[in-house]
Amino acid sequence: MTRRTTMHPDLTDSRAQAPFFSTWRVGTPLRQRQAVEAIAETWERRPWPADGLLAYHVYTGHDTSTLLHHSRWVDEQAFEAYLKTQRQERVDEIDTAVPGIERLWLGRYRHYRSHVPADRAGRVPGCIVIVDIEFEGPDPERQRAWVDAVVEALQSEPNPHPGGISAHFHLSTDGTRVLNYAEWESAQAHLEALAAPGDGIGSATARWERVQTWPGLKSTTVSRYDHALGLLPD
Repeated sequence: MTRRTTMHPDLTDSRAQAPFFSTWRVGTPLRQRQAVEAIAETWERRPWPADGLLAYHVYTGHDTSTLLHHSRWVDEQAFEAYLKTQRQERVDEIDTAVPGIERLWLGRYRHYRSHVPADRAGRVPGCIVIVDIEFEGPDPERQRAWVDAVVEALQSEPNPHPGGISAHFHLSTDGTRVLNYAEWESAQAHLEALAAPGDGIGSATARWERVQTWPGLKSTTVSRYDHALGLLPD
């Protein structure tokens, strides 16, 4: 069966070789809450869909309009089997409960590396910040090189904000994007870090300037979320 959990996912769990992220637009805070509850009820009424699904998490956007979904699969074949046999009936039930949901985007990723300072390991995040980086065309080598440069900048940061807990970097399978799933103590801590001297998170150092002016970097989007629902096999 399916059970709820308040625990955040372990982004470093190597079993999840196919982490997926997607967003829905639902429109209002009330519909955010209704959609989360509809997801929970739809899934809890059914057996866990596949051994290849390790966990499914839902987050409410601080824009009060969107939901972020994060599913953790052992491989893409497990997801494709679910897609063919079980997904549609769940989607239909959720859409009946909350009509008019817009499904905006689904991204397939691979976890590449994480940055978790030793003094912050084990802390429970109060806010999830998703940083979506898009490059001009596919280039897996550029994806990895850019992430490596970001981690170097983080490790050498002279004034790290104490509210930052971790950063987990994922590479899109099409070679065009990087997604940083960043855990923060609170939304306020993240806002304070953004307001500090420098362009975004990080001081005005040469390493951060290199990250921000990387050749082929097309756009950066930052969104904040609260963890609203975790589902696990019972």
